[in-house]
Amino acid sequence: MDIPRHWRLKKQRYALMGEVCGHCDAKLFPPRDICPECGEEAKTLFQFSGRGEVYSHTTVYDPPQGYESQAPYTLAMVKLEEGPLVTAQLTDLGEQEAEIGMPVEMVTRLLRSATDERGLLVYGYKFRPAVAG
Repeated sequence: MDIPRHWRLKKQRYALMGEVCGHCDAKLFPPRDICPECGEEAKTLFQFSGRGEVYSHTTVYDPPQGYESQAPYTLAMVKLEEGPLVTAQLTDLGEQEAEIGMPVEMVTRLLRSATDERGLLVYGYKFRPAVAG
């Protein structure tokens, strides 16, 4: 990932920042210029809570380049409380198995470290089992 792109995506990656459509109130993640629900312009920033539940999950044994050291890992589709589905890695599971319907919360974790001359460490969102409370 190049550095300008990294900075462009930082609100989305670190704060789960999306948009809300001012016309139909649809919550959008990732942010986009046009609302897929009503086709109108959507430009209002929206901060997602980071809470949701596992909608679907799988285990990745043969990861893409750059993620080999993390395999095997659990990849999930998380349905956020506000509605959108987000694809992310599950973390902090320990011996616990991922289950559909499991409550989860967003955390910021290292996604990967670049192996090029820039040595950019890339952080972003993952989800862990929700802490009761």
